[in-house]
Amino acid sequence: MTVLRPARARPLAAADLPKAAFTAAQPIRFEHCDPAGIVFFGRYFSMMQIAVEEWFAAELGLDYHGIIRDRRVGLGYARAECDYLKPARMGDVLGLTVLVEAVGRSSIGLVLHGHRDGAPVLAGRLVLVTTDLDEAAAIPIPADIRAAVESYQRRCAT
Repeated sequence: MTVLRPARARPLAAADLPKAAFTAAQPIRFEHCDPAGIVFFGRYFSMMQIAVEEWFAAELGLDYHGIIRDRRVGLGYARAECDYLKPARMGDVLGLTVLVEAVGRSSIGLVLHGHRDGAPVLAGRLVLVTTDLDEAAAIPIPADIRAAVESYQRRCAT
């Protein structure tokens, strides 16, 4: 299996992101914060996952949970990374914008830009891999998922 290994994400201001890009709003709650009152670094990965699930429904028109539960196609990650640019605190609302960087045979490279009031807070990268959950092996991206992802990627490129 070849896994996409993109370079480090370059933070972008919200105004520099494509107008067609999907952005999920993520309120920062008490549960997200560490004793210092800022978001605990690991919680950003949960927030990025929520944004991806919302992106599947809102932009791709696909039932994320149904793909996993009913079709037995895994949508796990082979790689996850995040650059923390500024702290976020309880009461902030982050916008998490999902962009498609690359589409491979069985993997999709995503870049997520997190913003507060338009200013970059985080830049994350996820490499999603489609798998057969029963065989625990990578499979080619199903045609409907590939078509939806590539269509979104084209919309964001213009």
